[in-house]
Amino acid sequence: MADELDERLSLVTRSFQRALDLGCGPGLLGERLRARGVEVVAADPGAAFAVHAGGVQCDEDRLPFAPASFDLVVSAGTLDSVNDLPGALVQIRRALRPDGLFLAAFVGAGSLTLLRQVMRAAEQAEGQPASPRLHPQIDIRAAGDLLGRAGFGLPVVDSEQVSVRFPTLTHLVDDLRTLGWTNILSARSPRPFGRVGFEAAHAAFDQSAEADGKATERFEIIHLSGWAPSPDQPQPARRGSGKVSLAEALRPRN
Repeated sequence: MADELDERLSLVTRSFQRALDLGCGPGLLGERLRARGVEVVAADPGAAFAVHAGGVQCDEDRLPFAPASFDLVVSAGTLDSVNDLPGALVQIRRALRPDGLFLAAFVGAGSLTLLRQVMRAAEQAEGQPASPRLHPQIDIRAAGDLLGRAGFGLPVVDSEQVSVRFPTLTHLVDDLRTLGWTNILSARSPRPFGRVGFEAAHAAFDQSAEADGKATERFEIIHLSGWAPSPDQPQPARRGSGKVSLAEALRPRN
C-alpha cells in the first residue's frame, strides 16, 4: 500500500510542504514522504507505533489537529477498522488546507475469500451458525459515497487485487494476527472452534491448495483520493447544460 500511494503521489503535478501520515504503523509511508522533502507529522492509535515515529497517539476519528494544518494527508491500511469512518473523513477534510490532497488505501470487502470459506467449513463441522470472524469491511461503492458525503472535491475510488500464497492455514492466520487483522468486535466474537472445527478448517484449506501445496488468498485493496474544496479547483458543469445528447455522441460515424 505504501509503495502504491507513493507512486500515485508521483503523478500529482504539485509539491507538498506538510503532511499527516495517519495510522503511520512502522512508518513506511512517512519515510517515502520525507525522502521527497515533505515535513511529516505521524499519528497512530497504537502507542508503540506513535512513539517509534516520534508522532502523536490518537484515533483516526478523533484528530487533535487544528483546521487547515496540512496540505497532504495519507493513510495506509488503517481506515477500514475505524469506529466512525464518516466522521474520520470529515475530520481529515477539515485538517486539510484548501486544495489539499487526501490519499488512502485499505483492505476492502472483496478480501480473504479463502479464509471465509475455511471458517464456514469449520462452523458447519461443529454445527455452529455462520458468524463474523472478521470485522465488517468496506466495499468500493460505499467508499465512494463516504468520500462525497465528507465533502471532498474530485473524489476518486478504485481497487486492485493482490494474491498471496500460503503453505498452511497456520501461516495465513499468523500473518493476519501479526498485522492486527483479526476480529475487533470482541463483544460479539463467536466462540472458538474445538478439535472438530479445527481439523475441518485445515482440511478445507488443504483442499484449496494447488500442485505445489500452497493455497492462494486474495486481498482487495481500495484506494481513495480527494481534494479539500477550493475555488481554484475545476468544477463540474451545471446539470442539464450539455449541448449534445449522449445518444448523439455514441452514434456510429461513417
